[in-house]
Amino acid sequence: MTFFRLYKILAIFRAYRLDELLPKHHLVRWPRLVLKCLFWIRPKAKHQEIGERLRQALQELGPVWVKFGQMVSTRRDILPKHIADSLTKLQDHVAPFDGQIAKQLIESALGQTIDYYFSHFDEKPLASASIAQVHTAILKRSQAEVIIKVLRPNILPIIEADILLMYWVAKQFTKRIKSGEKLRAVEIVRDYEITLLKELDLQKEAYNTIRLRDNFINSDILYIPYVYHDLCRKNVLVEERIKGIPISNIEQLKQNNVNMKLLAERGVQAFFTQLFRDNFFHADMHPGNIFVDITEPQNPRYIGIDCAIIGILTEDDQRYLAENFLAFFNRDYRKIAQLYITSGWVPETTDVVALEMAMRNVCEPAFAKPLAQISFSQILLQLFQVARQFDMDIQPQLTLLEKTLFYIEGLGRQLYPELDLWKTAKPFLEKWYQDKYSAKKILQQTWQSLPAWQTMLPKLPEKLNNYERISKQMSAQLIQITQELQLSKKRERNLYKMMGLVCALCIIILVSH
Repeated sequence: MTFFRLYKILAIFRAYRLDELLPKHHLVRWPRLVLKCLFWIRPKAKHQEIGERLRQALQELGPVWVKFGQMVSTRRDILPKHIADSLTKLQDHVAPFDGQIAKQLIESALGQTIDYYFSHFDEKPLASASIAQVHTAILKRSQAEVIIKVLRPNILPIIEADILLMYWVAKQFTKRIKSGEKLRAVEIVRDYEITLLKELDLQKEAYNTIRLRDNFINSDILYIPYVYHDLCRKNVLVEERIKGIPISNIEQLKQNNVNMKLLAERGVQAFFTQLFRDNFFHADMHPGNIFVDITEPQNPRYIGIDCAIIGILTEDDQRYLAENFLAFFNRDYRKIAQLYITSGWVPETTDVVALEMAMRNVCEPAFAKPLAQISFSQILLQLFQVARQFDMDIQPQLTLLEKTLFYIEGLGRQLYPELDLWKTAKPFLEKWYQDKYSAKKILQQTWQSLPAWQTMLPKLPEKLNNYERISKQMSAQLIQITQELQLSKKRERNLYKMMGLVCALCIIILVSH
């Protein structure tokens, strides 16, 4: 299965002539040679530009590759404009499957015909993505406009085949490339597999959407649609139909006189609010999942959909990350290095001075630019890369955070190129950290824990007595075990002495004869 899938991938690369994208480097000599050997593959999209050919190739390869293209499409700082523009179409212009099949899948999941729940169902999809497609409908019970999201048929075998191939490539990479183990390619593939499988459970997405909506009820910065949870199944999700302008349609936003500066800043605020206030952040915020409510153009609000992938940090990671960001804003590299060690992200035996110097070498050149021109996400990525040179463990939650921050900064700079992420994020972080870990907050937490202490204190003498009794029992057992070991060793020594005497007697008898 893996061999045939690999052949198909290479054949598609050859058909769309994607070898043009390969860098001129000795490491890609063999891939170029293999692609040239597939001379019988007929070319496709002959008169299309490379960006369009790449988009069509990724689309033909399937959902794993489409997701990759979606992620890369926001990185206009590293991609040529014509390629980024083409990949942007992957966000909601994936070829749909038959609407009649979608209808059958929905009916099978709900256990009723479509007209039992809906007074209208449009077989023509509203949008089509790599994992699922969306149809509009009207609920019979309330006449509310809704969308029905349904998974693509037979999607799991395709994903499993690609993931299996990615594991194979990762293992070969680890074995054959010098220092390949440090990049932990297998762990990266495993994290990606978990992320993709989450998208195949629409009931989980429904739960995430409900929780995210509750976190932003009556918010001025973010709106999350209502979910009809009683109609949701593993492969079907029904939620409120939203009306808004796609975030990628910048021209339309400008034509409607939207406050682009405020919109870009609110994107940063929405992200940091999810990350620090709620510790529950939308981790798939590519442009296809974000719309803008322009009911009040000077007070625009984001609309977030597709909440399948959610990031959650431990409380320690949350605190360390906030301190890390603040130290970064203050150019305190010793603090950053110490945080990486105390957080457990790198081994505690790491040389703090060497780590500090490595991080200083990454960050200081960036500070030569004006703050508004510095890519915060790019520097964070470089810091993680430096830490990985010091054996940093791959942290799935931090990988999601890293990807999401790329999306947020990329979108913000598209909306408002002068966006100063530092100016927007630093006051938020300082206030959050002060509120969370101030002396007043610690006293409040101590006061709130007093009832628990009142319950525990009367039982404390008994617990101490039990602890003392158990300690004595364990000490007695240890003494007994030690004595038995000593006795065993004494017996062993006596046995060796006896064996020595027997051997000596045998030798004397043999000599005397």
